[in-house]
Amino acid sequence: MKHILIAIATASIAMTAVTAQAADLKKGQELLVKGNCAACHGEGMNKPVVAEYPKLAGQHADYLYAALKAYKVTNNPNIGRSNAIMAGQVAQFSDRDLKDMAAYIASLPGNLVVKK
Repeated sequence: MKHILIAIATASIAMTAVTAQAADLKKGQELLVKGNCAACHGEGMNKPVVAEYPKLAGQHADYLYAALKAYKVTNNPNIGRSNAIMAGQVAQFSDRDLKDMAAYIASLPGNLVVKK
């Protein structure tokens, strides 16, 4: 019985992974154009127009998605990000859009430096 339960659990996890929708990089690129993201984050999301804006290219997609989604959270400073410009930017996009955007940005070559 124990082996059957393990097999069922393993099959369930595998099916979830297979049915998960892959990010659409092309749509992500189109959405970045729609949002005019380069106006602040610069060419290739790697050359911000001012030093205070982050370089995004090459960041992990999961991190980017979580950050973008956090800008959609209102009235909860414990889990949201407080930035009126970014909140306005992400409001037009669905969570699926944010995942596509995050995946596309993650696929871009970046020059972030990781301290060792």
